[in-house]
Amino acid sequence: MASSDPVHVAVGVIENADGDVFISRRHKDLHQGDKWEFPGGKVEAGETVYDALVRELQEECNIRVESASPLTVINHAYNDKRVVLDVWRVTSFTGEVSQCDGQEWLWVPIYALGPTNSPKLM
Repeated sequence: MASSDPVHVAVGVIENADGDVFISRRHKDLHQGDKWEFPGGKVEAGETVYDALVRELQEECNIRVESASPLTVINHAYNDKRVVLDVWRVTSFTGEVSQCDGQEWLWVPIYALGPTNSPKLM
């Protein structure tokens, strides 16, 4: 079990006008590679979670968050690290959502997400 300080991550659940959510697949060479996730990234020192969310979604998804609200906080321990996932629902944004890091991405209905965060698409 990891004993270092947890990595604090700002996570955005972005919903489109149809009620679908945006997910992308992590690069295979990254921690937890090849798994589907909501976009986001590390909260930097001196940065608020909201500011980290805005920065990360601009960098990763090419959008500008106009408003977001806290959804939940998840503490999770992997064998090699601990994370605090600060999950926010993005309620308003500008720009066309895409995946700037070259990851595979999808808009999926929320019901299509399974408990392992793998899309259960027809």
